[in-house]
Amino acid sequence: MKTCIRRPILLVAAMFLLLLFLFPAVKTGEAQNLDVPFVPTPHEVVEAMLDVAGVGPGDYVIDLGSGDGRIVIAAAQRGAFGHGVDLNPVRVEEAAANAEEAGVTDKVIFLEGDLFKADISKATVVTMYLLNTVNRKLKPTLFEQLQPGTRIVSYSFNMGLWEPDEHILVDNRDVFYWIIPAELSGSWEWTGNGENYIMDIKQEFQEITIELRAGDNSLQIREPIVRGDRISFIAEDPGNKNRYAFSGRVDNNTITGTIQTRGEQRAKIENWDATLR
Repeated sequence: MKTCIRRPILLVAAMFLLLLFLFPAVKTGEAQNLDVPFVPTPHEVVEAMLDVAGVGPGDYVIDLGSGDGRIVIAAAQRGAFGHGVDLNPVRVEEAAANAEEAGVTDKVIFLEGDLFKADISKATVVTMYLLNTVNRKLKPTLFEQLQPGTRIVSYSFNMGLWEPDEHILVDNRDVFYWIIPAELSGSWEWTGNGENYIMDIKQEFQEITIELRAGDNSLQIREPIVRGDRISFIAEDPGNKNRYAFSGRVDNNTITGTIQTRGEQRAKIENWDATLR
């Protein structure tokens, strides 16, 4: 009885070893190609992606899943620096050769690596042509590593519930554009004109809602906008009809900027310094 059990086990083991010999393990780069097939981004789409992000001198562009390198190379031809990340060594070599041919090897480099483990924290622009599922898996990394104001452009694939700041079509091809927003959720306070102001913000990505009180008086809010590290909105006092145009820059737990006040008296501009409570 024991002999009958061992023979099938030995047979299966032998067959497994034979399969390993005949079909070696798929290389890492080939595995990524199965998950995200390499399909070159059309050149007109590349230019549209760089246009919508306003890529130029002073930018550092990181392309995730960089393939033959055409996006980073095109960015370098606009004066930017950058690098590409791809898991397939064949694509990395091809991209390096293309960069040399384009004469931009002093501005770009291509690295073999896992895009989910890449350090993208220094990018001013991140580009990608991946898949919806990969984009959504990357989303937490984008918010964790990238500074407010960093621009993100994706060809064909979106970010699910994170709506793009812009969505353009290039010959019926989708290009999605986002800007990493500052984190504003919470309660902010400041003083001005002898009043204590409390501002409560609720945020979902780049969409914000604001409740603002001056002492015991609630102000009406219009046009709340967060774009990168900038916030702006208009507040109106229903009592005295004064209107306040707030504009500021967010830096961690502070907002600094200006308030334009318009009312029965002449218009004036004041400093705005709010702190997260």
